[in-house]
Amino acid sequence: MSSMLLTRQLIYGLQQSSKIAVPGCRYVSQAAAKTAVDFDYDGPLMKTEVPGPRSRELMKQLSEIQNADAVHFFCNYEESRGNYLVDVDGNRMLDLYSQISSIPIGYNHPALVKLLQQPQNLSTFINRPALGILPPENFAKKLEDSLLSVAPKGLNQIITMSCGSCSNENAFKSIFMWYRNKERGNSCVSKEELETCMINQPPGCPDYSILSFMGGFHGRTLGCLAATHSKPVHKLDIPTFDWPIAPFPWLKYPLEDFVKENEQEEARCLEEVEDLIVKYRKKKRIVAGIIVEPIQSEGGDNHASNDFFKKLRNIARKHGCAFLVDEVQTGGGSTGKFWAHEYWDMEDPADIVTFSKKMMTGGFFHKNEFRPDAPYRIFNTWLGEPSKNLMLREVINVIKNEGLVNNAVQAGKVLHKGLLELQARYPHLMSRTRGQGTFCSFDAPNDAIRNKLILQTRNKGAVLGGSGERSIRFRPTLVFKDHHANLFLNIFNDVLADFK
Repeated sequence: MSSMLLTRQLIYGLQQSSKIAVPGCRYVSQAAAKTAVDFDYDGPLMKTEVPGPRSRELMKQLSEIQNADAVHFFCNYEESRGNYLVDVDGNRMLDLYSQISSIPIGYNHPALVKLLQQPQNLSTFINRPALGILPPENFAKKLEDSLLSVAPKGLNQIITMSCGSCSNENAFKSIFMWYRNKERGNSCVSKEELETCMINQPPGCPDYSILSFMGGFHGRTLGCLAATHSKPVHKLDIPTFDWPIAPFPWLKYPLEDFVKENEQEEARCLEEVEDLIVKYRKKKRIVAGIIVEPIQSEGGDNHASNDFFKKLRNIARKHGCAFLVDEVQTGGGSTGKFWAHEYWDMEDPADIVTFSKKMMTGGFFHKNEFRPDAPYRIFNTWLGEPSKNLMLREVINVIKNEGLVNNAVQAGKVLHKGLLELQARYPHLMSRTRGQGTFCSFDAPNDAIRNKLILQTRNKGAVLGGSGERSIRFRPTLVFKDHHANLFLNIFNDVLADFK
């Protein structure tokens, strides 16, 4: 992207801040006015169906060199701003999916444009070091200013990675090393361990396992796939490990009408967790750790109560298992807390917390006892990227200065309330509306209707995403505000009213 284009976008953002958008609103008496920090468009603008002719042409071109079946449409990122994604056919859409929940403060945010224009930052973007052996001079300070400034309570150690999958994969390795060191006690690594690990045999490669939950998604690398149980397409044809899989609670909504039933469901799942830990210990496949998402995201936006997670934490502690909280999709503020597990209000909520997506980079926070005991044990060439960390620091500044976590609470209330109203109007199309902050979802009757709703909504100017077998999930940016929520609700009301 040229500096001239970046400057033009910055100027545009400043111009936009003086405008007031008043989209039609059926849910409140007056639409929320834009504030001085807004930099996006006033609304959607649709010129063709999506994908349009140019997108279809590019899909054909890409298909000649790789499988492009998952591509929705091609984007014009230079013209995308704030909450609006522009495609190559000139369609401007309100984006409530934000690159699978990975855009924190909108497209082409002026603060990030300015960051890239500063000459002193050029080296960080040009040179990508092998951080494990040759970090830049200011790397420790940059981590303190960015990731460690928002570290989960009780976790002051950090390892950066490039994505969510490699974050979880290396967190698993840290757990296994920690557990084996507990078993060794003061003993040194034996010659037998050194020799057998080279041929994939115990005791050098112990038969440890990670307990995960049905419906969970933790990544597509081999270890992560063993803990992933959201869709067959992720796992088909891939060899895997014999690791335990516990049921995750399937809650009934509205929650206040099914208190007893939901308590019984959570108790059933927790009992199964304990049974599996004991069963696998007898099989000599010791459960070294438990991994769980605060909200199962890819698996269908499945929630559980704070009490469920508190009891799960206690089970992990009782059986000597590490407790790993996967915040790859929930971390960064969209749930109304910077880390979704903060809702659990526990003194000791996690041993390890993984992150990526809205955090710009990947990695995991961990307690001191999970620190690698030798070089190269948790390692790869890049171990993240300083330029992403630099951008994250600016993102965190924007989040704090503009109160965007609180904004997610407020905008989430508007979105959630509107979805409940639509559910009441169209119960044949919507059920089980749920959410925290703007991290909302509902169920369609089936996969076919879900996909049709997403497509028709996109052609009306709003981008949504699916999850699980029949859910539609909402993952807007942190600069998504009341008036954006009301604008979407009006669009979606029209889609539902005309749905055939």
